[in-house]
Amino acid sequence: MIVPVIVSGGVGSRLWPASRQSHPKPFLHMENGKSLLFNTYARAAALNDITDIVTITAQDSSFKTIAEYEQFHGQPMTNHLLLEPMGRDTAAAAAAAASYVADRFGGDTIILLLPADHLIVDDAGFQQAVARATKAAERGQVATFGLEPDGPETGYGYIEVDGEEAVRFVEKPDLETAQAYVDSGQYLWNSGMFCFRADAMIEAMQAHCPEVLTASRNSVETGEHLDLGARHLEILLDADAFSKAPKISLDYAVMEKISNISVIRANIGWSDVGTWSSLSQSHPSDDQGNASIGDAMLINSTNCFVSAEDRLIALVGVEDLAVIDTRDATLIVNKARSQDVKILFEKLKSSGHEAHASFPTGYRPWGSYTILDEGVGYKVKRIEVKPGGCLSLQSHKHRSEHWTVVQGIAHVVNGERQLVLNPNESTYIECGNIHRMENRGSEPMTLIEVQTGNYLGEDDIMRFEDIYGRS
Repeated sequence: MIVPVIVSGGVGSRLWPASRQSHPKPFLHMENGKSLLFNTYARAAALNDITDIVTITAQDSSFKTIAEYEQFHGQPMTNHLLLEPMGRDTAAAAAAAASYVADRFGGDTIILLLPADHLIVDDAGFQQAVARATKAAERGQVATFGLEPDGPETGYGYIEVDGEEAVRFVEKPDLETAQAYVDSGQYLWNSGMFCFRADAMIEAMQAHCPEVLTASRNSVETGEHLDLGARHLEILLDADAFSKAPKISLDYAVMEKISNISVIRANIGWSDVGTWSSLSQSHPSDDQGNASIGDAMLINSTNCFVSAEDRLIALVGVEDLAVIDTRDATLIVNKARSQDVKILFEKLKSSGHEAHASFPTGYRPWGSYTILDEGVGYKVKRIEVKPGGCLSLQSHKHRSEHWTVVQGIAHVVNGERQLVLNPNESTYIECGNIHRMENRGSEPMTLIEVQTGNYLGEDDIMRFEDIYGRS
């Protein structure tokens, strides 16, 4: 039995401002209009005889992850979500997944470990590589996927190889070293994808990183296991146990220390799309080498990339630029210096600037909200509630709200009243009133919310009932 395990973590700081802590890289959309996470899931589900897919991700990303998976219309999968209370890097994620899979399906189950934030364009090549990796895993090998480098990339790790054997793993090199690796023909890019028997990885971790294995296994065993029906299981990893796992990558903890490694050379059109420069290459370009997303106009410009979220972005007479515009932040960077966006992100984080973490659009189990405007004593939001979505029965201590429906039909509780609001109808919710809205229709429902009060933080909320278990 093969069980794909999707590791969906990491901020993707070099893709700021589109990627942030509250909306990390796996949720960014690619040229096909689907997110990296969705594409990874669909690629895994397309493999032969797959019935179950495990995803390990942050607790706060659970509902966004399921929303992505609900867009998949192929053979239904049973989805297992291992929810991390905090990030402890890839070794702990792999240990938790191996422990869970071994306990549920058996130690001889083969795990295909897939990062959720990679782009692969050759699905047939991917399936062939997985078939070779599976055979290696059946022999007790830990298979890793190596990619033929097409240039000196400083943002990737490398594997020095001798035939199909790994000599050593090398972290991201400087440009001169990366060029030497490419020229030698003895190095492959490290894709971060692995294939192994669950018991083989557990045995390797017991020998080389027992603290990681013990903490992660305990977090699975003592975590809260929820069967939510409709082929959906969630395991809330125990926070106290998981926090004891050393923060270390799978490469450092295991791969650099074991000898039973098989390197699968894979030609699959792979990229980790880790920078704006590499992401731009996944989009069609014009005769001048320009690519764009959204409303963009480029005049007398070459080799530029534009991502425009809500407004027209125009470039005139420039070259080699990436311009990324979001509702609350704009990035302009020389494409050759795309790696340095991570430095900018870390500076935003260390200075406490909220743009490193928060996003004007917030995602909730029922849908999303976008902040349209705010000032002293007021905030304006657009709230979108998906079909069947229902906000919690709640109240606020510091603010009043005015709701105006612009699309769909809202079923509203406002104090003692129960209302049905059609487009262009509204209701005023006095501070302290218990209230709720629900979309019982088959189409999204949209309303405009105007908040007024002396404190408008998202934490000013008391929940009395909630169908998503947040009360």
